[in-house]
Amino acid sequence: MTRGFRKFFIFLTLVLIVSISLLIIVARSTYYVEIDGVELNGIVQTAKENWSDLSVLDSKNYDKDILVLSSNNEVLYSTSDKIFKNIKSPLDAVQQGMITMTVNDSELFMGTVIIPNPSKLMFESGVQKLFLISILIAMLMIISYISFIVYINKRVIVPFKKMKEFAGAIAQGRLDEPLMMDKGNIFGAFTESFDIMREELKAARQREIDLKMEEKELVASLSHDLKTPVTGIKAICSVVAVKVEDEYIKGKIKNIEQKTEEINTLVSDLLSSALEDLGEMNVNLTEETSEILKTIVEEHDIQGKVTATDIPECILRIDRNRLSQVIGNVISNSYKYADTKIDICYKYSEKFLEMKIKDYGEGVDENELGFLTNKFYRGKKNSAGKEGSGLGLYISSELMKKMNGQLYCLSEDQGFEVIIMIPLA
Repeated sequence: MTRGFRKFFIFLTLVLIVSISLLIIVARSTYYVEIDGVELNGIVQTAKENWSDLSVLDSKNYDKDILVLSSNNEVLYSTSDKIFKNIKSPLDAVQQGMITMTVNDSELFMGTVIIPNPSKLMFESGVQKLFLISILIAMLMIISYISFIVYINKRVIVPFKKMKEFAGAIAQGRLDEPLMMDKGNIFGAFTESFDIMREELKAARQREIDLKMEEKELVASLSHDLKTPVTGIKAICSVVAVKVEDEYIKGKIKNIEQKTEEINTLVSDLLSSALEDLGEMNVNLTEETSEILKTIVEEHDIQGKVTATDIPECILRIDRNRLSQVIGNVISNSYKYADTKIDICYKYSEKFLEMKIKDYGEGVDENELGFLTNKFYRGKKNSAGKEGSGLGLYISSELMKKMNGQLYCLSEDQGFEVIIMIPLA
């Protein structure tokens, strides 16, 4: 590219030197031409002697254009109609810088011989040449500059725009689009470096994705492994509670069982979140009667705080285990954050069976409602000092989406509501 600029400026310099040289040569060729008085007198004398037949002047081969006017300004002889076109009298000739000589016979005025001034002709010819050369030089310069602009656009502006678009693509994360390299591109070295940077960023992103996947797989594996001893603890608590008669010990066993259930919920949430990130939190939809909801609620209402209305008879298209996980998360949250009675009511809503679960705790601020189903988000109003991961509602919402349903939250002056839209078959 630098070589191209150098060639252009060398060419432009040569054009300027040649142009200035031509102008000087043409200007110097325009010099003053001395008038040959002897020759002029000879022309006048010949015209006088052959006044009746001025064609004799043709045979003399004078190297000049000649116009002869009579005393009445009639044209008696002319070698060029073009040069003497506007000459009607000697006064016209004088005004145009021509040489005028009178022809007299004794004291009789016969007419006038008119000859163009050779110096003026030379000057006019030089001006004309200078004008033509100037036009040619101007055209050559214009063509050169247009060529240079086209060259700059092709070699600088277009490649720069491509680099700008490439940088935008990198910023948007499109790392699979290579930056094409053009031969002679001024940004050739930068282009290659940019493309190397793209490949490195792509490789780094892939390494990051792989590490995250390994991390999620590790979390999923550990969560799964933790569920086994937690289940064992719950089973032991159930057995011991049956065999022990001491009420104090039974109370402690119940506390252990409750804490174990909380641990089990947290581990389940972590496992579900990890599986969701790994794309493995699948649902298997089957048709179930709405009576299944009563059974699911009873399974999770271990504290007996739920009061439910009658369930409309209908067929649901759900994953029974996943829906149980959703309802269990919601009831568990009410136990933890509200610790009040829980009302559940049902009604049809277009293609869904609407299940509304309401407690009567402090609720949450309205500006937080949109964040409750985000991963790891916990409400600020009533979560202080209480265990939790902020995954329950997030997982529940994702599971409902996978079952083609919905989950959203409402908060009133007293209490908190979770509405589950269960799809009908």
